[in-house]
Amino acid sequence: MKEKKPKKIKKELTIEQKIKRRNFISFTVFGAFAASAFGGWKWLYNSPEEVTGITGGARAPLRRALNKTELFFRRLAFNESHLVKTYPRSMAAKVIRHNTDIGSEGKLPPEKWKLQVKKRSGEVLQISLDEIMALPKTEITYDFKCVEGWDQIQHWAGVKFIDFIEHFKLHDEAKLDYVGMETPDKQYYVGIDMPSALHPQTLLAYQMNDVLLNGNHGQPLRLIIPVKYGIKNLKRIGTITFSNTRPRDYWAEQGYDYYSGL
Repeated sequence: MKEKKPKKIKKELTIEQKIKRRNFISFTVFGAFAASAFGGWKWLYNSPEEVTGITGGARAPLRRALNKTELFFRRLAFNESHLVKTYPRSMAAKVIRHNTDIGSEGKLPPEKWKLQVKKRSGEVLQISLDEIMALPKTEITYDFKCVEGWDQIQHWAGVKFIDFIEHFKLHDEAKLDYVGMETPDKQYYVGIDMPSALHPQTLLAYQMNDVLLNGNHGQPLRLIIPVKYGIKNLKRIGTITFSNTRPRDYWAEQGYDYYSGL
């Protein structure tokens, strides 16, 4: 009868050995993740660009991913009753950050401006700032967010877009899928999905910090839409259109997300 070999006693690792082992595993996992991430980036970088249309400038797989994300947010995440957090008026910045003047350079006195609203019937409304300011005024102090990564608590005042729709009897237009807005010189333009446009916090703003807008921030009328990043908050609205197809959008043509929602 063969004698049983005694079991080998497992030697307990020292604390130093345990640390080295843990570090080895961590670095191995990190290295594998980094290699995978680099491979994914290289694949995306070398993939073909999307066919330029309403959107452009992005790699085709990235644009597909952005479009899928938009569908998710529009169908599942967005809720018209969900309000962006607001703050006391006293917390608003005294000096509002200013990024760009595309489409809104210089001053445009209200008396030299009319908002053009194109209806489905072909009729074009010509609306003055005085007519807009005669509507119920709404104020909001909220955290304005930029795609560049900065944010700032700002105070704005104007008329709710949904009140504007109601007053000017644009009910048929509000049944469509999108709103398009352009500056008077057509240099800057955005496309907004209708649910976001009709959100109760979306404003056609004419005041900033209780003062009528100046040239740097969209004189005489601009869009404030808290559920979107700053690139959708068009300055100096010249025309408003409505459609069931995506209107053109300045930054979406440069490769950014069309939806740009928060």
